[in-house]
Amino acid sequence: MKSPGSANGLQSAIAGAPAAKRRMPFDVSDLGMIAALIGVVIVAQIIYPAFLTWTNIRIILSQNAPLGIVAVGMTFVMIGGGFDLSVGAIYAFAATMFAKIAMQNGLVEAGACALVLGTVCGVINGAVVAYMRINPFIATLGSASIFSGFAFVYSNSTPQTPDNPNFMILGQGVWGPLPISVWLLIVTVLIGGFVLAKTVYGQSLYAIGGNETAARLSGLRVGLIRGSTFALVGMLAALAGMIEASRLAVGQADIGGTIPLDAIAVVIIGGTSLLGGEGAVWRSVVGLLILGSITNLFYSLAVDPNIQLVAKGAIVIGAVGLDVWSRARRR
Repeated sequence: MKSPGSANGLQSAIAGAPAAKRRMPFDVSDLGMIAALIGVVIVAQIIYPAFLTWTNIRIILSQNAPLGIVAVGMTFVMIGGGFDLSVGAIYAFAATMFAKIAMQNGLVEAGACALVLGTVCGVINGAVVAYMRINPFIATLGSASIFSGFAFVYSNSTPQTPDNPNFMILGQGVWGPLPISVWLLIVTVLIGGFVLAKTVYGQSLYAIGGNETAARLSGLRVGLIRGSTFALVGMLAALAGMIEASRLAVGQADIGGTIPLDAIAVVIIGGTSLLGGEGAVWRSVVGLLILGSITNLFYSLAVDPNIQLVAKGAIVIGAVGLDVWSRARRR
């Protein structure tokens, strides 16, 4: 058996996951996803002529920045062969903690505590999934209930409203041409994309998601690597929750209910497989832009929110069906 983390062991693991090896770089099939984004933009501009104005573009980016940050972490989790249903609860818990601590202490302390909270929640999820071998669906569904309950207890089911005007900088502040929240999304995307594409950790994650047995036999520390993705998405969910609390100027334990579905939808629409081993951060960005553009168009046209839910569900089912069909063709 190869030593853990060795180059030969990693190459052996990747060789055991041909789909992952083939799908990591850009290939011709990715053009369809980009064409879909272009098609959505063209249709949106025809239906709503103000769609491509700079003001509307900034609105789309700023409103979807928290979701995009969570989606980057979810990309790591899903490439590793898992998914996390607790990100909405972590998002709300961190938003509540950030606001409550900011009411009594400085923003730096509040932000640090919220990020630590999200990371700890993620570590708990990762340990349960990786070492207790509990299915990620069951594990994170259960932890979501626990984290949400703690958020309500911590806040006493009361909105936390800091009177410090600086509290709103993270979610409402602007630096140069873009809101600060969008800059945070850009930084998260760049770092996440580099780690996945250019580091041994990223290559190991593709190998684990593509063929866990081969990765384990090749000496990769499957439990540690897969578990770390939950810690990462927990931290990013906390950051996103902080941004949302800052944008709304209040921290509440009942926000973030749609975050898990939306983040998974973004990642799936972007081409990351539910079965693991395939995907990329840039693809999730494309998925975010597609879903964000459609949502913005719906709101601009005052489409019934219930119809929006139907459309979003249909998009997710269609994306999963396309993934299953494309995998069947490659066999």
